Amino acid sequence: MPEHVQSSFSDAQLVHLKVAIGARQWGKHAIDCRGVIKFFKYRYYFVLLAGRNRRELSEKEQKIAALSQVITISIFSLFVITVFLVVIYLIKSALGIDIFNSYSFGVWSWFKGE
Repeated sequence: MPEHVQSSFSDAQLVHLKVAIGARQWGKHAIDCRGVIKFFKYRYYFVLLAGRNRRELSEKEQKIAALSQVITISIFSLFVITVFLVVIYLIKSALGIDIFNSYSFGVWSWFKGE
């Protein structure tokens, strides 16, 4: 900044500038990845920040966070249960155990074919 501009600020203006600039600190994040990608004559920057959320959430944000957590846990649980059932079914089929006579889901024959 040129000196003639620096000297034109009052003490009150300088205090407010320091507060405004100081409020923009990012803090520390578990993941802090920043970079620049050059694409022909243009340059694009990217920032990936991740870490624990320390902000106070509004009531609406808390409801959305709870709903997304329920959805995530449900999808993960469904995936784990499905994999578990398929593994149990393959073990049952490998041991030659038939629960329903003359009926098959076709998983064992597909698995043997692979």
